[in-house]
Amino acid sequence: MSEVTERHLRILEALLFASKEPLDANSLLAYLGEGADVAALLLELQSRYASRGVNLVRRADKWAFRTAEDLGFLLRREEQETRPLSRAALETLAIIAYHQPATRAEIEEVRGVATGKGTIDLLLEAGWIRMRGRRRTPGRPVTYGTTEAFLDHFGLEALGDLPGLDELKGSGLLSNRLPPSLQIPLPFEGALRDDEDPLEPGDEDLEDNS
Repeated sequence: MSEVTERHLRILEALLFASKEPLDANSLLAYLGEGADVAALLLELQSRYASRGVNLVRRADKWAFRTAEDLGFLLRREEQETRPLSRAALETLAIIAYHQPATRAEIEEVRGVATGKGTIDLLLEAGWIRMRGRRRTPGRPVTYGTTEAFLDHFGLEALGDLPGLDELKGSGLLSNRLPPSLQIPLPFEGALRDDEDPLEPGDEDLEDNS
């Protein structure tokens, strides 16, 4: 392997180790210069770390070093002490993940009970869901979707890696009363759907009365 390639690999290695957040290929390319094949370099670096204590993993379209799965029990990240998610929050998160973009009314339809604003706020503060836009229906309700932080926290490369609904129901996370429309989502997409309008300035600070 050429000296240039090895230097590029060392640069990528240093950048990814130093970053607190996953990085995308375009961000990394800025440090390598035009002509560098970032995709191939990342795959080579991933291969080199495949059997080590840390692995290079992909989260949506970004990359990060994470503790190898079989050694996760040895290390703990320093985290602020927080209350565990309630069953309502876990169910809401699961429904958004599998049914996004979803409005609060659609979440309530699946769960069969009202969803308090505090539950949505908790997931927003955790960084696992985001306000995507507003549905083009009466009342223009806010639509919610998952974030890249959600993928990273749960060790998913893409939404298509989510467990099947049968497995999810078997874990007790969702009840068996699921509508036929609840399906495995398409791979992660940040773009709005045809039935959504973009958020307007200040929307994030408004009460969601949908």
